[in-house]
Amino acid sequence: MSNEELAPKSRTPSISETNNKHGAQIKKSSSQELQKLNETIKAKWKNWWIRSFFTIVMISGFYVIIICGPPAIILLVISLQVKCYHEIISVGNLHFKKYNLPWFRTLSWYFLGSTNYFFYGQLITEYFAEFMQKRDLFMFLLQHHRLISFLLYTTGIMLFVLSLRKNYYKVQFALFGWYQLTLLIILTPGHLITQNLMTGLIWFLLPVSLVICNDIMAYVFGFFFGKTQLIKLSPKKTWEGFIGGWFSTVVFGLVVSELMCNYQYFYCPPQFESSSLAATMDCSPSPMFQLSYQFTPHPSALQVFNSMPASFQDGLSNILAVFLKSLDSEKKIWMYPMMYHGIVLATFSSLIAPFGGFFASGFKRAFKIKDFSDTIPGHGGIMDRFDCQFLMGCFVNVYIASVVSAYNPNKLLKQVLFMEPRDQVQFYHKLRDMLHANGLINP
Repeated sequence: MSNEELAPKSRTPSISETNNKHGAQIKKSSSQELQKLNETIKAKWKNWWIRSFFTIVMISGFYVIIICGPPAIILLVISLQVKCYHEIISVGNLHFKKYNLPWFRTLSWYFLGSTNYFFYGQLITEYFAEFMQKRDLFMFLLQHHRLISFLLYTTGIMLFVLSLRKNYYKVQFALFGWYQLTLLIILTPGHLITQNLMTGLIWFLLPVSLVICNDIMAYVFGFFFGKTQLIKLSPKKTWEGFIGGWFSTVVFGLVVSELMCNYQYFYCPPQFESSSLAATMDCSPSPMFQLSYQFTPHPSALQVFNSMPASFQDGLSNILAVFLKSLDSEKKIWMYPMMYHGIVLATFSSLIAPFGGFFASGFKRAFKIKDFSDTIPGHGGIMDRFDCQFLMGCFVNVYIASVVSAYNPNKLLKQVLFMEPRDQVQFYHKLRDMLHANGLINP
């Protein structure tokens, strides 16, 4: 008998065995996909709870600082901008660490200090000069503030030039541009935000709360309904979240604007006591914060509203007080003019301010990092939370100067303190003559 006849013959699998094997593979693959999907959902909800918890913590801490008043808020703004600056500079330090360049960190912090000296020395000059009148050294520093600031900055440039090393010029100048640009996008908005605060807390709290509201509601709408990607720089951002956040923020802006217009604490510019620097908000409301703007709603809208049950109307008034409390016998709706500005600010915070976040996302993608740091669990770094706030703060400052024309009269009066007595008298006579010519005072 040949070897081929003695060798065992390979058996061809039956159709049923093939189907069973194929079915087992499909079942195993389905089980793995299901397990992977389950893990993804668990991770998504875990991030949801962590993010929600620390959002509540941050809002609660912010509420406590608001109660403490403007000095505490100013310290908060300074602390946040220093931390944001540190996070961005740290990214550059890691990226260029291999070159072992001298004085990079030292110069970056030097320019931070000198720039802050200029900005906040300017703030003291404008709002706190009267507290320094009896202190010769402080008055000297305030009177020559810009010259000293310029010399400090020039010293920084000299130190940078002395730190240049052969074969590394291009890298060192790239680093110089790095922290100069960081100063521009972090410290300048921080200073403008502080100026907004000194005009009235409403110009600080309303924009900040609008950005927070939009961020939360865009995340909520995107989490539950998001399907269409908004922008490739932020894959998790969706059109559903973007539109839902805008609508929610506009409603929120109307409600919060109407609420703040009822309290002097929010719309009066801070007045600081000379003894303790404690801030008080006491003033007569300007027309912007008085019920003066009225319009008649469309008859069909009023008919729908009047057909609602009384209990539902009362409940609606608690949410949107403007639509019920302000109705008079002629069916006209009265509004605070500030509410119109609230709609504008809400629209900007929802449709344009998010591009500050997209800008930051592009920066992170360029250096292949997920977050600027891990300071806040579920949120990333401080810069990850306040990237939109800086753009929003700049817009508010420009909007106040260009559209609202709101100002703090005490700022001008305190600037007069730096004049010589002869110039102060001359200023007084010119102001009196101008007011008399306009018929505002009697001769």
